[in-house]
This record gives sequence, structure tokens and C-alpha cells, in this order.
Amino acid sequence: MTKSKEVSASDNLAVKKTARLSLLGFFMALPPVLVILFFIGGPILLAFSFTLGFTTGPNEIVALIGQEIYTKTNWWGTLEAYKSVFSDSRFPGNLKATIEITFIATTLVILLALGMAIYQRIIGGRLASILVALSLVPLFVPVVISAFAIRTFYDGTGFFKTIFYHFGITFPTLTMTNNAVTIGVIWTSLPFAILMISSGLQSVPDALIEAAQDAGAGFMRIIATVMIPLAFVPIVIATTFTAIGIMGSFTIPYFLGANQPTMLGVEISNFFGPYNRPQHSIVMAFVIFVAASGIGFFYIWANVRSAKQSGRI
Repeated sequence: MTKSKEVSASDNLAVKKTARLSLLGFFMALPPVLVILFFIGGPILLAFSFTLGFTTGPNEIVALIGQEIYTKTNWWGTLEAYKSVFSDSRFPGNLKATIEITFIATTLVILLALGMAIYQRIIGGRLASILVALSLVPLFVPVVISAFAIRTFYDGTGFFKTIFYHFGITFPTLTMTNNAVTIGVIWTSLPFAILMISSGLQSVPDALIEAAQDAGAGFMRIIATVMIPLAFVPIVIATTFTAIGIMGSFTIPYFLGANQPTMLGVEISNFFGPYNRPQHSIVMAFVIFVAASGIGFFYIWANVRSAKQSGRI
């Protein structure tokens, strides 16, 4: 009887200790959550209400200054601003250009990063280290400098055009095209993807690779069945962050892209500033937000999948 009481008392103490720790962890995590809700969540809700025609309160000044402002006609608002944006003849082309550049550039970035990371992991050596170091150089170069350098090299009077002219070869002018934007975003996005994927592949145990080799697995089979599955989460993180970053990019398409069609990052700036149509620009921003949220879903799914496999949840 005494032993059972002692066990019950120890269980109660353990429960209370766990509750105190949980409460302490909650209050430790509360400040950053409140900061995010106040400085990010609040402005997002205000901006969303503005797109629905709520032009009073904090949205009153921008509604007075802006042009073609739609005011709510129902208690929940109005969708006229969304209809106006989607009926604009320029918007489908800009949205298509944004999606195409994001998909193509992200695919190429991940393939290049995978190739570099696999080469470093399997072969290694001084050459691999030099290549990885060179590939990380854009990480330390400001984006605006990178954009200006690419423009200098590929412009109609740029370096390549001048050099090839002396050999009687007409080098294509890439600036003010989506091709130049794709080159630029690949240049700026590649270092982060290489860092993430390389760290994931470096964590793959040598014993598993050697076991696969002893079992007769070839080079490509080891990559497909051992290395990539074990580095799946870092690859997904690199893919999602790269795609979201490219989708919302502004500097590269502003310096290197065409006037029309252009990426939505530039078009949002045009509508908010020169066109003085802030409501339309925020609608476009929410289109990108929804698309980025869809991409971010895969990041959350990969982390949940990894946590389930490791037994954390």
C-alpha cells in the first residue's frame, strides 16, 4: 500500500514537472509568435481587407491617394478589384512568365546543385572543393551588382557581343528577355541550393554507400536509392525556398527583363508606384502569396514525413 502511494506521488510529480516545462516552453515561444502576428499577420489582414474594398480606418489614406479604388458593396466586401486584375490583358502574360521562369530556373538550379553535391560527395578531391567554392561566390555578391554584371556581359553592346563581333559572329542579345532573367535568378539562387543539398548528401553514412556497392549497385542506382532518399528533406527545402525566392524576385527581372510580359514582382511595383493603383498591386501580391503557400505546403509535408519516419510524432 505504501509503495503504491509512493508510485502515485512520483507520477503526480512527474506530471506537474512536465506541465511546468510545457508552460515554460509556451511562454518562451510566445514572444516571437506575437511579433510575427503583430508585425506580419496584422498588415497581411489589413492588406487583404483592402483588396476586398474596406477603405476606411488604416486603409483610408491609401484609398484616398490611389486610383481605381473599389469600395465594398456588401458586408463582406467586393471582388471587383480581383475581377479588374484578372481581366487585364497584361496579367495573364505576366503570370505565365512568372510561373515559367520559376519552374525552369528552379529545375535547373536543383539539377545543377545535385550534380555539384553528388560530385563532391562521391568523388571529392581538390577539384570538387574548388568548384564548390566558386559556385558559392554569388552568395557574397549583392543581387543588384549581379544583375548589372549580367547586363554588362549580355547587353547589345556588352562584352560577349563585342568579342564575338571581332570574329564575325553575331552573338545574341539576351538582356530585356526572359532568358536573361532565367540566367540571373539561377546565378543568385544556386549557392543556397548547393549548401542545402551538399549538407544533406554529406550526412549520408559511408557504410550505406559501401553496402550498396558491395551488393552490386551501380553509380546511378546508389544515387537514386540511397543518397537522394536519405537527403530528401534538404532537397525539398532547397526546392521550395528556391522556387519561392524566384517567384517573388524583383531586382533581376527589373534590370534584365522585358517591359511586357514581366514577372509579377516588377508588375506589382509598377502598379503600386507609377500607375498609382495600390489595390490592384496588393491583389497581385496575394496571387503570389497563394502560389508561394502552395509551394510551401511541400516543405511542411516533407518535414512532417521526416518527423514520422524518425518517430518524433
